[in-house]
Amino acid sequence: MGKEYSASPKLHQLESKRKRLTWILAVSGLCILSYLLGAWNTKTPTPSTQSEVYTRVGCKDEGSPSATSGGRGGDGSSVELPSSVLDFESHHQLVVNSSEETQQFPPCDFAYSEYTPCQDPNRGRKFDRNMLKYRERHCPSKEELLRCLIPAPPNYKSPFKWPQSRDYAWYGNIPHKELSIEKAVQNWIQVEGDRFRFPGGGTMFPRGADAYIDDIADLIPLTSGNIRTAIDTGCGVASWGAYLLQRDIIAMSFAPRDTHEAQVWFALERGVPAMIGIMASKRLPYPSRAFDMAHCSRCLIPWHQYGGMYLAEVDRVLRPGGYWILSGPPIRWKKYWRGWERTEEDLKQEQDAIEDVARRLCWKKLIEKGDLAIWQKPINQIECVQSQKTPNICKSDNADAAWYTNMENCITPLPEVGSSDEVAGGALEKWPDRAFAIPPRINSGSMPGITVEKFREDNEMWKDRVTHYKRIISALQQGHYRNVMDMNAYLGGFAAALLKYPVWVMNVVPASSDRNTLGIIYERGFIGTYQDWCEAFSTYPRTYDLIHAGGVFSLYQDRCDITYILLEMDRILRPEGTVIFRDVVEILVKIKSITDGMKWKSQIMDHESGPFNPEKILLAVKSYWTGEAKQEQN
Repeated sequence: MGKEYSASPKLHQLESKRKRLTWILAVSGLCILSYLLGAWNTKTPTPSTQSEVYTRVGCKDEGSPSATSGGRGGDGSSVELPSSVLDFESHHQLVVNSSEETQQFPPCDFAYSEYTPCQDPNRGRKFDRNMLKYRERHCPSKEELLRCLIPAPPNYKSPFKWPQSRDYAWYGNIPHKELSIEKAVQNWIQVEGDRFRFPGGGTMFPRGADAYIDDIADLIPLTSGNIRTAIDTGCGVASWGAYLLQRDIIAMSFAPRDTHEAQVWFALERGVPAMIGIMASKRLPYPSRAFDMAHCSRCLIPWHQYGGMYLAEVDRVLRPGGYWILSGPPIRWKKYWRGWERTEEDLKQEQDAIEDVARRLCWKKLIEKGDLAIWQKPINQIECVQSQKTPNICKSDNADAAWYTNMENCITPLPEVGSSDEVAGGALEKWPDRAFAIPPRINSGSMPGITVEKFREDNEMWKDRVTHYKRIISALQQGHYRNVMDMNAYLGGFAAALLKYPVWVMNVVPASSDRNTLGIIYERGFIGTYQDWCEAFSTYPRTYDLIHAGGVFSLYQDRCDITYILLEMDRILRPEGTVIFRDVVEILVKIKSITDGMKWKSQIMDHESGPFNPEKILLAVKSYWTGEAKQEQN
């Protein structure tokens, strides 16, 4: 804290608020007076709404943008702050920071370069190994939190641009060759000089992920637009998800942080959606009825154990009529049992047990052909209830609750229907119409306070916002961003407005939010997760190019120290990555005072509608810097 606060903090805060209020009233009065005089002289019609005043009042500059490129990494690109924008500071004489108040955050020790706070292997070893609970999220205590900046490796470069990044990554960014050795025969990853190459191979698809997906497409309709969202359990380097993207299917891939070093990290470095995660004792952090398709290719999840609880969890997140695809043990055990080093009896028992669990879930087995077996979830539960005298339906009333929520070994109840051919919860439009069609959760009125009109207004608002972002961040149009995160996604409007750009968006709905809207986001054909921003996100360092934080800090300012949220954002943001904050001035000033000590360059700007909107924008860019690996002593 600065010296000026030490004498009388309450008096200082009151004086600061008084000055800000005086400033707002003065500027507002001058601008409105100027506008009204001009309107009187020119007989301009009087504005009828507040937003019209914001737009028409002549107190803003028409900014023309310019983030230049020229600097680092694989493609020689960097991102800078725009030189001419709707600039808050040029209009309002408010001191937003002073060197006296800024705390400088030092780099962490280089040993933390790959730190994943809530999936730290050292901390995990202290927890129960039963059901792999030790690999679940176990976040540091307040005393263990780091107040330093996670360093990038010395040879870090900007990742390859999409779509080249699907096939290549710089070795210096993730200096791990373990997978290239351990999975050499399976063609997961190869080292070629200073880079990795991803041939698209996998344990159960030696001909490559593309050919494997073609085999699936021969069995279920992958290209009709009915299948848009998918989940890949135990994803490896996410080649399945990578090659689905060209078919307009987006997969949420997850795998634990385990002996397959950095597999999720490689996926994200490739520009493919992925998270650190595991099937253990807690529900997956996704809502019910989220995915059109679920996939396991030798994922080693014991589907038949614990009474079939893991398949019941797949059933929870699978949309009515959705598909579950299984390849690898025990499928086609008669051919592979020797190579899998298991007995025929053991594998047969496992497959029989899986088939039994699927029947109890009322799934229909569509086909088993070659290395693939595919089941389909029913579109409603009418026949299931009729065919089973006492189906094991869950008693809990919130199927979407999934943040540190225990798994249940029962069938998640579906919304009621009026006939056997009606889709529970409502049928979805085909992709891409699905992105802007009214989501069934809104259409049915099951989301209090969110109407069809509000949904449409939200889409229009985000269209305007992204048009503005395009003006102030030229890197958005130049392909510098691939992995995007919306920290407070609400209805997924940001992701929808970015559809024409070569990006994907991780839509985050805060677990403490009053409205659980993540199900709506999935119904639109986008992906996302729940998250409490007082904790670290389930990802590796340096995995996102652009982060949007609208209203996040107003939501969390009284729940935890926002410094740690900003340090977590720094951890997951790539060097020269960009953050867009939207909040009231007081919050943005506080954020800027912290990020100025984090090697970030930032600038507060007016709202796109003009200076009278109380919400402002803080645009920040993380500086490029790297750590230094310690030299080994002879």
